[in-house]
Amino acid sequence: MASILRVNTLTDASSNNSTAMSVVNQGTAKAWLQYNQVTPAVTGSYNISSVTDTAAGDFTPNYSSAMSALDYAVPSAGGMLNTNASGRISETNPTNTSSYQCTTTNSGGTKADYTGNSCATFGDLA
Repeated sequence: MASILRVNTLTDASSNNSTAMSVVNQGTAKAWLQYNQVTPAVTGSYNISSVTDTAAGDFTPNYSSAMSALDYAVPSAGGMLNTNASGRISETNPTNTSSYQCTTTNSGGTKADYTGNSCATFGDLA
């Protein structure tokens, strides 16, 4: 049998520090992605339905549940190509409420695919 927990406020054991549930929900990631561009393969995700690999150094994650507006944030980090070379996600671009674009480059600024890219989305779901 499933249980339901309904709360409006969380407090610590001494009831000194409380947080409204709306604040907790506002601060959580609405989506995240771990992506290997070389394979290409999604190695872990939440609220990501698929990833479109558009070209070397470019990929587009697609949300399962869309964002409410274009004012969401996508902090990200590039991953390793091998043990000696690291890449970076040089740009994340929220182009619409259903997906965003990522560009990965090497240290010289040339687009390249990497094995471990991580992105998270913060904002409001539709």
